[in-house]
Amino acid sequence: MTDTTGSPRPFLVTGGTGTLGSLVVPLLRAAGVPVRILSRSARPAADGGVTYVRGDLIEDAGLDAALDGVETVLHLAGGPKGDDVAARNLVRAAKAAGVRHLVLISVIGADTVPLGWFRTKLEAERAVSGSGLPWTTLRAAQFHELALTVAEKLAKLPVVPVPGGVRWQPVDSREVAARLVELALGKPAGLVADIAGPDVRTLGDLSRDYLRARGKRRLMMPVRMPGKAGRAYRAGENLSLDGAVVGERSWEAFLAERLAS
Repeated sequence: MTDTTGSPRPFLVTGGTGTLGSLVVPLLRAAGVPVRILSRSARPAADGGVTYVRGDLIEDAGLDAALDGVETVLHLAGGPKGDDVAARNLVRAAKAAGVRHLVLISVIGADTVPLGWFRTKLEAERAVSGSGLPWTTLRAAQFHELALTVAEKLAKLPVVPVPGGVRWQPVDSREVAARLVELALGKPAGLVADIAGPDVRTLGDLSRDYLRARGKRRLMMPVRMPGKAGRAYRAGENLSLDGAVVGERSWEAFLAERLAS
């Protein structure tokens, strides 16, 4: 879409400097889209069709100005808490600005895994889907980067705990970014097919692969994740085994590339 001068309208990206956002922004620019990135702190002006605007999703500050003239929003920002509050504040400002497409990244298991972070993701989804705005939500598996962070932290322990029955489908963040841009450039589609990695791996597998790649040895101790969350993980409620968009880049390929750099 263009403004009254014939120039293309900017897309607003929240979380534009994070793992996912830093991949999405260049793809949008390659598609000829001006990008406005919401940032909690002041940043110098950027070149190449990227600008920064100050705003805070949790505090509901600066959002009206950030959304002025914007018709498409990619909401990629997230944290350990407050994602539900951030989404509600963004929805309020987006409705006031007349946004025509709100794209949300969420997580597989948002509606099935009984943990606080997943619940806030589900509430964020509900804020978007119930907003009255045209919307698209993509649920993704855990990124390879998160799997690596977990493996690195566990490898620092003398004995690596391995929660029994906990499996992941780690996905490449670049493939998620490409899918998000495809969705943002298209028509609002509601809740679309999940995106996950090509392989299902236990947390023990991820740790063993990392230790092997680093030439390290650690004792590994099976532990049981208790309660409803443990049952949900053992039942594979965080997985998407049927109907998901499956990425091509494996955990092993990511690990080899990352550790070689």
